[in-house]
Amino acid sequence: MALKIIDHDSPEYRQMVEFRSQMLRKPLGLTFTKEDLDAEKDDILIGCFEDDELEGCCILTQTAPKTVRLRQMAVSSGLQGKGIGRVLMSFAENIARDRGYRRLTMHARKSAVGFYEKIGYRICGEEFEEVTIPHHEMEKEL
Repeated sequence: MALKIIDHDSPEYRQMVEFRSQMLRKPLGLTFTKEDLDAEKDDILIGCFEDDELEGCCILTQTAPKTVRLRQMAVSSGLQGKGIGRVLMSFAENIARDRGYRRLTMHARKSAVGFYEKIGYRICGEEFEEVTIPHHEMEKEL
């Protein structure tokens, strides 16, 4: 398993966009716009690869000087529960720490809250709907 930061608009980034589209958007009847993707130019794009095949990914977006927000976290359906998400989160947290961030936040799908709680995140707000499904804001001090 290789974890790495992906360059925006690289072949790996295009693979990541397709992966996120299949895993996160299409099941909800949603797509990415050019503006959605252009807005990711300054984000930290992270991928988990096995033999050049993307198995998981996430994005870190700065929201305040010392705060970064996790977005678009996804792991291949057949590989969920095998530790890839945990390794991906650990890598993302280390990258954030190394770049001077002290807090990581996210809008977690309600179905994933238990996973994030197990790795130290806490709910910090009421349930809300985003992209047609229930979410909770969660955070962790790095």
